[in-house]
Amino acid sequence: MYLQMVAPCLLGLEGLVSEELKFMDAQNVSAENGRVFFEGDENILARANINSRYAERILIVLDRFRAVTFEELFQGVKALPWSEFIGSADTFPVKGYSINSALHSVPDCQKIIKKAVVESLKEDYHISWFEESGPLHQIQFSIMKDDVTVMLDTTGTGLHKRGYRPESNDAPIRETLAAALCSLSRLRHYHTLYDPFCGSGTILIEGAMMAHNIAPGINRNFECDRWGFLPVGTWKQERERCHDIIKTDTNFIAFGSDVDPHALELTMNNAKRAKTDKYLRLEQKDIRDFHPTTQKGTLVTNPPYGERMMDIKEAERLYRIMGEKFVSKYGWSYGIISPDEAFEKVFGRKADKRRKLYNGMIKCQYYMYFK
Repeated sequence: MYLQMVAPCLLGLEGLVSEELKFMDAQNVSAENGRVFFEGDENILARANINSRYAERILIVLDRFRAVTFEELFQGVKALPWSEFIGSADTFPVKGYSINSALHSVPDCQKIIKKAVVESLKEDYHISWFEESGPLHQIQFSIMKDDVTVMLDTTGTGLHKRGYRPESNDAPIRETLAAALCSLSRLRHYHTLYDPFCGSGTILIEGAMMAHNIAPGINRNFECDRWGFLPVGTWKQERERCHDIIKTDTNFIAFGSDVDPHALELTMNNAKRAKTDKYLRLEQKDIRDFHPTTQKGTLVTNPPYGERMMDIKEAERLYRIMGEKFVSKYGWSYGIISPDEAFEKVFGRKADKRRKLYNGMIKCQYYMYFK
């Protein structure tokens, strides 16, 4: 079976998602704002769900068409082969969004799409009532400048939910963004990773998983597991493939520190769930006491800042200390994510490279120092 799919992602991560999908042998990969379209068979569908570090979920694209009236929307949706995916007892809610389109009322679009799916299924199953007690088939739609995309979510709980972080500290970084920061800092299996504001350990854990080629979804299930849509053997084959490519003989170590002892306890518990605890070295200390013990290091951090956890003056005090402690020297790189446009001025030097990213809804820059 050959499918068109799409991987939504945080704004700024489209390039990373495209690269990883191509590496997974996905075909016809093309990026748009906040999402990447691609094609492949059922193995690629399973592989993308299990292996993607940066995407938020994987959806099957059923069709893309233009609609400026509710009748056009209804007919476009009704014509799709819904019974190939949705059983007569399955649950199929509808959600989505509309931007700069004639059909701007999202609740009305939801109702029209739901009605169209019901009418299509009525014709195929010859029944008039759907109890919707079976597995969830979340229908999603997007309408952008009158172009409609109709999709089925195969993931369920978002891909950033790896399963190792049942609880976290205040304002944690999303797992997909943490992985992206490590990738942008070109973290490798022979590197030493540092995070002096480690919080609940997300950057350290994502870095360790990346360094050892551990698939982020290797230990979790996905919504379409319950559909009976993909052969059981497909999932088994893809999970075995993931186990086969895990790196075990690395020199990787991750040093984490935080002023909060509870944060360090959370980090170690999360790392144990992710099976990366043996690579972590944790210490309770303030950023003022940051003195790395290795000759080389890759530092990736998400320091607390005004919009998240503290006032602006306190955040700027931390930036000044970081500027003093993160010394420019051979073998070291520093990556700091911050929403503060004045970060470089307070830190004390211009970044060698910067990248616009979003931490939740907060527009940030990832400041990279490597010279």
